[in-house]
Formats: sequence, structure tokens, C-alpha cells
Amino acid sequence: MELAVTRARDQPVVIAPDGSEVRVLCGLSRGGMALFTLAPHAVSRAVVHRTVEELWYFIAGAGRMWRQCGDAAGTVAVGPGVAIAIPTGTRFQFRCDGPDPLVAVGATMPPWPGADEAETITGPWMPTV
Repeated sequence: MELAVTRARDQPVVIAPDGSEVRVLCGLSRGGMALFTLAPHAVSRAVVHRTVEELWYFIAGAGRMWRQCGDAAGTVAVGPGVAIAIPTGTRFQFRCDGPDPLVAVGATMPPWPGADEAETITGPWMPTV
């Protein structure tokens, strides 16, 4: 087994189905970790994941995240120090409300399976990405 070490600044940027920039950091057989960045004043596309669940920890910027899981729905302010759970099947959308990028470290369990994992849906805000 290789003991992976990565640096975010050295990782290529890919665009997530929600429109945010992603730098894949590390992964194992049961989970992966990535850095998600949403540009200043940008609004992501609303999505729902088919099979994965995620944990996000925000490290920079300011914004809001909307989540809906079954009958439970709500919007929360996000920024440095805030952690968010996104269970499988949760609809979600996020936005950057400030002049600096909104940045989160996210763990995906199991690892991201590919492009068909996320389905675009209608959220509370008009996406800009």
C-alpha cells in the first residue's frame, strides 16, 4: 500500500457537477478527500448524490448552504470552522456571499464513483456557475 502525500496547490482543478472547483487530495478504499472552492459571489448548481455521503469543513470565505433530506430542509450560514453533513440522497446547493472564495475540505464516503453520481436538481437559488 502506498502512503499518499499531496499538496492542494499541486493538484489539478476539476469542475464538480455542482460547478465548484475541486482538487482531489487523498483517497483510500472507503473514502476520499478533496478541496472544494466556489468563486466570490458565485452560486453552485443544486445537486443530489445517488450513492455517496459527504462531510464538509469550511476553511475560508462566507456563504450559505441549503440542504433538503426528506421533510427536513433548511439553509445555514457557512464559513471557517463550520462542518456540514450531506447524507446520501440529500439535495443541496451552496453560495459564496463574500468577496473571497468559499473553501471547504470534503470527505466522500465511499470514494467518488464518477460523473453519474450527482443529479442536477432545482434549488432555492439561480446558479451562476
